[in-house]
Amino acid sequence: MPRHRDGRVGMAAVVAGRVEGRGHGPGRPAGIGAAELRGFRAVQRLAYTCAEEVAAQLAPGMTERDATRMQREWLRGHGVRDWFHLPFAWFGDRTAFTGFRVPLQFFPTGRRLEPGMPFILDMAPIHQGFIADIGYSGCLGLNPLHDRLLADLGPHRELILREVRERRPLREIYEDVDRLMARQGYANRHRAYPFGVIAHKVDRVRQRRWSPHVLGFGTQSLKGLASDAVHGHREGWSPLWSPYRFSDHPPRPGLWAVEPHLGFRGTGAKFEELLVVTDSRDPEESAFWLDDDLPHVRRRQEEKAA
Repeated sequence: MPRHRDGRVGMAAVVAGRVEGRGHGPGRPAGIGAAELRGFRAVQRLAYTCAEEVAAQLAPGMTERDATRMQREWLRGHGVRDWFHLPFAWFGDRTAFTGFRVPLQFFPTGRRLEPGMPFILDMAPIHQGFIADIGYSGCLGLNPLHDRLLADLGPHRELILREVRERRPLREIYEDVDRLMARQGYANRHRAYPFGVIAHKVDRVRQRRWSPHVLGFGTQSLKGLASDAVHGHREGWSPLWSPYRFSDHPPRPGLWAVEPHLGFRGTGAKFEELLVVTDSRDPEESAFWLDDDLPHVRRRQEEKAA
């Protein structure tokens, strides 16, 4: 296992060890083993590679529709045939969901990219039955405000993991994220999502060559989320992590796509990645991010090392 110069084991290697079944405890998400975790990690990495490669090709004058087409074509070229939801792209003040009131406003538009403009790429491919749901924030050139938002997302990732390990109710963790954003001087923009969610549960789905979509969401995934909602309602939990009473319960074992989203005066930034929650009594094994080798994590590590 690789080590830093001071002898500490690299965090990415620790997480990889957990996924490979060499972690420090027996905890596992309900019904998900090491092979399944490797599958989810592989498709999440595939999605982030797509985001990085598409971001590198963005240029002035390109539209949000161009960016979503590029994501779809790249992922289809790498074997993706189904989606939790089709790719999204938001440019400029749309990264902060400025003026968003109805779901149709989330869909890509003809907004053109300009120098210094922030953007967000959001995609949720399904590959070999495994789902990823990721959000990638970038900027076309220099933008100090956007850099500040990216840096300030780091404490949210740390807070969420810490409080999930403490088994705090999801609703309370949501409120703590809100309070941290307020202290940082930002607006909570994930409240603009349907039901105001900061996260939702994901499960493996049956692999199909093609699946119909409803408003950009794959019907297989919607059925799975609806099934979880029905079962959860009977048992007192929800697959949606929101500020409402139905999320007033401890974290449910499984995989959660988590996406804190900051906004400030027409500039928005977020990350989205999978959080693994288990039934282990070992705090470190009770919850962990599926992969610590992701663009926003590497950026945070570089900032701390500087």
